[in-house]
Amino acid sequence: MSPLAATVAVLAGGVIGLSLGALGGGGSILAVPVLVYALGESASQATTGSLVVVGTTALIGAVAAWRRGSVMLGRGAAFAAVAVLGAAAGARAAVHVTEPVLLAAFAVLMLAVGAAMTVRQLRGRGAGPESTAVADEPILTLWPVFSCRCPRALQVVAAATAVGLLTGFLGVGGGFLVVPALLLVLNLPMRFAAGTSLVVITITSVVALSVRAGSGAQPDWGVVLLLTAASVAGALIGARVAARTDTRRLAAAFTVLVLVVAVYTAARALPALA
Repeated sequence: MSPLAATVAVLAGGVIGLSLGALGGGGSILAVPVLVYALGESASQATTGSLVVVGTTALIGAVAAWRRGSVMLGRGAAFAAVAVLGAAAGARAAVHVTEPVLLAAFAVLMLAVGAAMTVRQLRGRGAGPESTAVADEPILTLWPVFSCRCPRALQVVAAATAVGLLTGFLGVGGGFLVVPALLLVLNLPMRFAAGTSLVVITITSVVALSVRAGSGAQPDWGVVLLLTAASVAGALIGARVAARTDTRRLAAAFTVLVLVVAVYTAARALPALA
């Protein structure tokens, strides 16, 4: 590994981890473009290596968030239990898709995520401090009386399945879907949604990686491990940032970065399909 590649891996890993630790998601969407365009991996290598980076970083971040008391482990595990089926299916499908199609799909996803993050930032301007109250009313209970808030339950299933598919197919953590789902469907405040999403990302990444094991090209593990180490360090810093600052400013800066990388990825990937 050249000194330049090592520097890129450290800097990119720090940004990925910072986003995961502070915002509960978003950073993983940078891992594949970095591995492909900056570190010379193929698309199949990058999507596999990304799962290692994202899963490990999310695990460390989840532990740090749990120690701060900002993780609802039961809800995260329940969401992940639904998502793992999609993760397994997505991982199996990825090995049967050509690399131009895989990168083009990733470019489209990045553009969609960047646009969604921009809309969310614009809508959030002028909003007051978020509530820290947690909604305790369960969506589904079996005992002592059966009850089901079925419309919300279906929303959770749809969101969790989509997260799993994206995790398995494209090697992303899906935090950009998990966090809104936890905010809107489960009514968790941002502090708990960001921490709990890391539990979901950890579980779905492990499942997707286990399905991919032994199939497809293996990444350069030296590059992946260096990127992972830098990302873990960034996640620990991000967790401290989340506890002390208004994360909306960090989210705004990260939105700009995602849009820039999205445009670059699309410019490189989409012409390959022509």
